[in-house]
Amino acid sequence: MKNDNFWVYILLCENNAYYTGYTNNLIKRYQSHVNGKGKCKYTRSFKPICVVQCWKLEGDRSFAMKVENIIKKLSRSEKEKLIANPSILFNYFKLRIPA
Repeated sequence: MKNDNFWVYILLCENNAYYTGYTNNLIKRYQSHVNGKGKCKYTRSFKPICVVQCWKLEGDRSFAMKVENIIKKLSRSEKEKLIANPSILFNYFKLRIPA
């Protein structure tokens, strides 16, 4: 598969929960969450307030999905540490920081 840039992001939703996703177009994807479009049932029910953190990753879709799944498995307190210190993602998971 072609290498590309993907974004992994964390949204804060109106129910005070975090939603994690990935995309190759962060602005377009965020707008689809806000507008209730697309396939995400969760953000149709609980609208996002803002993007609290995001990371631009070099690699293919499957790599972005792996990172997304790792974040989804974190506890709320672990996600909050990651939001406060975004470089932890690159250090802890041994990811290459894009230029």
